[in-house]
Amino acid sequence: MHNSITFLGTGTSTGVPMIGCHCSVCSSKDPRDKRLRTSAFVEYEGLKLLIDCGPDFRTQALAYGIEDLDAILLTHQHKDHTGGLDDVRALNYILKKPTIIYCEERVLNGLKKEYSYAFSSHPYPGIPKFDIHLIDNTPFSIDSRSIIPIRAMHYKLPILGFRFGGLCYLTDANHIAEKELEKLKGLDIMVLSAVRRGKHISHFSLEEAVQMAQRIGAKKTFITHLSHQMAEDDKNIKGTHADLSAEMPSGIFIAYDGLKLSF
Repeated sequence: MHNSITFLGTGTSTGVPMIGCHCSVCSSKDPRDKRLRTSAFVEYEGLKLLIDCGPDFRTQALAYGIEDLDAILLTHQHKDHTGGLDDVRALNYILKKPTIIYCEERVLNGLKKEYSYAFSSHPYPGIPKFDIHLIDNTPFSIDSRSIIPIRAMHYKLPILGFRFGGLCYLTDANHIAEKELEKLKGLDIMVLSAVRRGKHISHFSLEEAVQMAQRIGAKKTFITHLSHQMAEDDKNIKGTHADLSAEMPSGIFIAYDGLKLSF
């Protein structure tokens, strides 16, 4: 059965270009430097899964023909990863059923604040309808397909990545514990985030992501969740997709919106 991942968005919380910025990355004409907020569409053993549902979900769904989902998997509750959930209303209407969401309890608590109207005891007509399934850092199944969560830290916030057979997708992390790295052996594709060059409080830097990728040792690693700060124009350090791709060691690649990979 065909398994694939499509990168719907590969940008950090501001997207690229960032509003009001005219740096070399934001000014780039290369379409690979136009980055919507980070999200991915995974087709896994017949399942259609969305990882995170950010503010650009409507645009992404229309661009890539996403008209049906078996479930949404949420890595954590930050707005750039959950801000598009109101737009599942369209899927509720077309498919005539609630949208299934897998998330941790702390994420659900965040959703109840952000989307309080969707959890009202007297819901207004037309609100998004969610069917929440709580998970933690233990394997779970969707229609008998096994998914392995990977615990990581986003500064002080625990988050989850997800392994689907030979693919693991893990974004918004700056630390992965040793016992979690054990879950990442034998991967065909690893997806890791790197928000900028140089140290960041809650994300791997580009340098750290490369080091982590080499340690994990997947056949191929793709870097996502990039910001325009990959360039440091005042130091003549370049950061476009083409520039970064030329820097990467063997087996490590820079993802871009619309990239589709089989695994």
